[in-house]
Amino acid sequence: MKAAEAYSDSVTVDQQDNKAVRRIIFKLAGPSLAEMLLINMTQMVMMILVGHLGAVAVAAVGLTSQPYMLMTVLFAALNTGTTVIVARSTGAGNMGDANLAAGQSLMLGSVLSILIVALGVLFSEAMLRMMGASSEVVHYGLNYARLMFLSIGFSSISSSLSAILRGAGDTRTPMKINVLSGCLSISLGFVLIYGHLGLPEMGVAGAAIATLAVQGMAMIAFITVLFSGKFAVRIGWVEISRLDKSMIHRMLKIGIPSSLEQLIMRLGIMTFVKICAGLGTVAVAASQIVTSIIGISFMPGAAFAIAASTLVGQTLGVGKPDLAEQYVWQIRKYGMILAGVMGAVFILFAPYIFRLYTSDATIIREGAWALRIVGFIQISQISQFILGGALRGAGDTRFPLYSTLIGVWGVRVLLSYLFVYIFSWGMFGLWSAVACDQFLRSNLIYFRFKRMVWKHVKI
Repeated sequence: MKAAEAYSDSVTVDQQDNKAVRRIIFKLAGPSLAEMLLINMTQMVMMILVGHLGAVAVAAVGLTSQPYMLMTVLFAALNTGTTVIVARSTGAGNMGDANLAAGQSLMLGSVLSILIVALGVLFSEAMLRMMGASSEVVHYGLNYARLMFLSIGFSSISSSLSAILRGAGDTRTPMKINVLSGCLSISLGFVLIYGHLGLPEMGVAGAAIATLAVQGMAMIAFITVLFSGKFAVRIGWVEISRLDKSMIHRMLKIGIPSSLEQLIMRLGIMTFVKICAGLGTVAVAASQIVTSIIGISFMPGAAFAIAASTLVGQTLGVGKPDLAEQYVWQIRKYGMILAGVMGAVFILFAPYIFRLYTSDATIIREGAWALRIVGFIQISQISQFILGGALRGAGDTRFPLYSTLIGVWGVRVLLSYLFVYIFSWGMFGLWSAVACDQFLRSNLIYFRFKRMVWKHVKI
């Protein structure tokens, strides 16, 4: 019962005790923040290793990542629904429901991962061509794509089990497993990409092999943890041996809007990347590096969003909506301070950051402008992450879906097409559309949260 003991004070703290609120926020968000920053650093280092293989290699990785992310959106329904139910049940002291939700999530996630992996491996080449990859990129990156799609079977189950632990307030265990996995991934990737220790040079395929192997080990670690019976949430054969229609209905009722939100987001981003591909391989490589760099700013947002989601779920579980609100505003304040600092770094040091990835002057010039643009939207971005996480933790998953539909398709996709193909603004126009999308969604989510409808959502 480690997690339950560690985080039970999150729902008993005096509402006016700001010091206690601050302590609980960082006790919960701290491990997630450290984990996600290190994970992103791992991804950045891997991209740096790939970046020195040339623009074609970077383009292959970038064009594979979009269908990869699209195929994982179906798991959002299970992950979000399970996290909310586990958080509410943990807050109310009903660990039977929490365990049942965890077991049902693992069972359905395993079946779903097999179907998704088969789809990805069979249609790897078609998906790369659909993304606008040139014949050179397809030839070079096809094995990479197949291996990455195969790895979804491991990563999806790990993310589901990680979401279960976080819903119960245990952010330390996922941190330990994922940080160790990241270190192993970099070490193995370096050896396989460039051919050290007597092994042949494998290029981007080596990066994929490293990812596949390490994600498999991480999945085994998460399964071992949840079957051990030593943590707040535990899974046994009882929870996975039968289909509980009532629990699955509750999970999907909460989770399907989040899954649709991710689907809309990924389809929109894929369209955005395809528009970018129309600018050429250099533009795709520059945009992929920008995405890798700004991923470091996604991580604090995601970590604080996890804290907001868990604390809102647990405090609503014991009937303390005002305390939930207090947690969220405090989390948002800390997140915005951090985002402001990171945005300033992006704006001031964009070319120097790019030089870590590549020596190509054209990629550096094009990408630096894009990185400066996203530097200006860091505060809006993190506010949207945190308040959106709070809404989902309360079970209000429909409004984030609507805001994503409006922002991604009504703003990002539409404006990027206009700015690139009609106004011929190139990379500047492409990433200006991203800025407009983030700003709009941030304000939509803010005003939804302020209405306090989320305090009365039933799950």
